[in-house]
Amino acid sequence: MEKYKNKYRIASSRASWWNYSWNAAYFITICTQNRAHYFGEIINQKMQLSSVGILADVFWHEIKNHSKNIELDAFVVMPNHIHGILIIDSRENEDNNGAAERHALSLQNELTLGQQRFQNQEKNSVSSLIGSYKSAVTKHANRLNLENGWQTRFHDHIIRNDAEFNRIANYIECNIANWKEDKFF
Repeated sequence: MEKYKNKYRIASSRASWWNYSWNAAYFITICTQNRAHYFGEIINQKMQLSSVGILADVFWHEIKNHSKNIELDAFVVMPNHIHGILIIDSRENEDNNGAAERHALSLQNELTLGQQRFQNQEKNSVSSLIGSYKSAVTKHANRLNLENGWQTRFHDHIIRNDAEFNRIANYIECNIANWKEDKFF
């Protein structure tokens, strides 16, 4: 296990070769602490949101209003997790060919992309967006004295093509109907 400042730390699950502020579509899954059913329950294949579930739903849709160049696609709140597609589409980061300017990243001190990410987390990176989202839900749930909690980390997947995008969007949209087969059930 790696050490940082002489302390053991869990290695990042993020791809060290990727900058998570680059233009892309990301499939995000965030679980509740200990998979507790804070967000509600599924009754007759319909999600009945709890008060915390409503906060989780509302604040996800607010992401695009608080961050530049963000689009949201398929999204669902489940009893103990959320799934969503988050799209970063910053025209400022594109060259004339429409490709992201990966060459603009600093290579000072010969840091890898993964190491740079921890040195200076970018404002519109996936990690900062998800951190802000989780913080907003937690802040308002605590203010309302609602039981809540998030798993420390979150899962992301960089969506690489249209077929994968469509498959993931369909998975998200059908997640409630398939709840009994879900690994988080």
